[in-house]
Amino acid sequence: MILTNGKIYTMESEPIPNGFVIFDKKIIKTGDMAELTDEMKSGHDIIDADGGYVFPGFIDAHTHLGMFEDSLGFEGDDGNEESEPVTPQLRAVDAVNPADGYFKEARNAGITCVSTGPGSANPISGSFLVMKTAGDIIDDMIVKDPSAIKFSFGENPKTVYRSKERQPSTRMATAALIREQLQKASDYLTELSDYQKDKDEYDKPEYDIKCESLIPLLKRDIPMKAHAHRADDIMTAVRIAKEFNLKLTIEHATEGHLIADRLKRENIPCNIGPTLSDRSKPELKNMTFEIYGILEKKGIDVSIITDHPETPIAFLPLCAALAVKYGMSEYGALKAITVNPAKALGVFDRVGSLKCGKDADITVFDRFPLDIYARAKYVFVNGVKING
Repeated sequence: MILTNGKIYTMESEPIPNGFVIFDKKIIKTGDMAELTDEMKSGHDIIDADGGYVFPGFIDAHTHLGMFEDSLGFEGDDGNEESEPVTPQLRAVDAVNPADGYFKEARNAGITCVSTGPGSANPISGSFLVMKTAGDIIDDMIVKDPSAIKFSFGENPKTVYRSKERQPSTRMATAALIREQLQKASDYLTELSDYQKDKDEYDKPEYDIKCESLIPLLKRDIPMKAHAHRADDIMTAVRIAKEFNLKLTIEHATEGHLIADRLKRENIPCNIGPTLSDRSKPELKNMTFEIYGILEKKGIDVSIITDHPETPIAFLPLCAALAVKYGMSEYGALKAITVNPAKALGVFDRVGSLKCGKDADITVFDRFPLDIYARAKYVFVNGVKING
């Protein structure tokens, strides 16, 4: 298939004012219309973008899409297992419902890939995954699973378990529970590695599903996805990640602008949001859209997130527009919903830009996508047109 006569934003090079994209399931070629020959057109279906804006599908680096379902209460809420505080063995793949109506709203907004997983009730909540927003069966939509292990700091865990009269009811207990489980998993991994090296000398450790679930984290194959709003909670996550030599991304980072120099020095990706929201609890008192521009100017890799359903996922482009209104550069905001989340999620080899060999996740907008009136004319996921 060939998209023609579009303003092509590959997000890896300068925009092409009037260009084309050739693709099947993957991106094959992009270029200026002057380079498109009749021979290249032969045998392809052609869609005229008619001056529209052609972008890689947008990416939301932190959602609970399919975990907290549209218009349902308890029956559709599968994001928080509040029966015990440490549950790394839980997997998002076992909870996502692709039939949830918000998937369609995401696609219609040009969002073709998201990270989703459990909520922030527990100090360790379970594994996130990265998935496409089109499909009938979650197994066929997965880009990466697991993509991260979710950890939570601050008010949420202590609020949930204080009401149950059990740990954690303080920030200290949250950190202690996390350290305890990480140390158990580290010891387990050592015992397992010794056994695999010499099965005659060492006993195989008794299977522990919690420790098994943390092995990819301890091997640095996936990051610690740390829910932290307040500056001190952010630094607790940094401290623990250093203690156990973990990859780290900070989720929400509401007070990140207050410690921007330290975040730059630590070189930590920040997935920021939901900012299109109310200050519903004390740790959100310093929430501001100015954070995006402040961190961008410091050279920090920023992704804009909705934390769906906290902010409905369809408003991701609006959040990017508001970030520009309050000081972020226009191109930086576009990177924050394409390139940066793809890198933070470890899937930039497949999504996040229109580069030869990457998945053909493409959106054509009728006007610049940060314009509040912009609509997606065409959306392609893995090269398949799903609207328009």
